Formats: sequence, structure tokens, C-alpha cells
Amino acid sequence: MAKKSAIETNERRRKLSQQLASKRAGLKKIVNDKTLPIEERFAATLKLAEMPRNSARIRVRNRCEVTGRPRAFYRKLKMSRIALRELGSQGLVPGLVKSSW
Repeated sequence: MAKKSAIETNERRRKLSQQLASKRAGLKKIVNDKTLPIEERFAATLKLAEMPRNSARIRVRNRCEVTGRPRAFYRKLKMSRIALRELGSQGLVPGLVKSSW
């Protein structure tokens, strides 16, 4: 099980990135538009830099929904390999057969 503080920090980042996603996307669109004057693009860059770092989507870490483990994460199932193996052994994951020999 991962530390509660790490899981909570990640959830705060997820919420903040969802809240400010449209504002951040608008500023990035202005920055990347080469037809606009350089002053306007630079002002948008400064506004983007003033936004909280945790509002960037890249700061959100994929974590297992079951254990909170940050590594060996399957995106499709939203869980780590260890949690998948345990649930598969119990027969709780449809279509998964754990092999052992």
C-alpha cells in the first residue's frame, strides 16, 4: 500500500489539472499561434508560467486504484500488476486465467 500522503497529493493534482485544463489550453493555443504578434504571445507565456505547476496534466502520476502503487500500472485496467495477479487468482477479473506450474 502506498503512502496516504502520496495518493492524496496525486488526487489534488488531478483535480487541479481538470479545473484549469481549459484555461491552460487556451494560453497554449495563443503561445503556439505564429500569426499573433510576439508581445501577445510573450504575455500569454508569462500568464502560463504564473499558473500553478500542479495544474499541468503531466504532473499527475498513474496509480493503482486498489493499492496506490505508482509503478507497473496497466492503463486499461487502472491497476498494478500485483493487484491484477491477486484479483485474477481470486477469479475477480473476467477473462483472466493465472497460469502457474
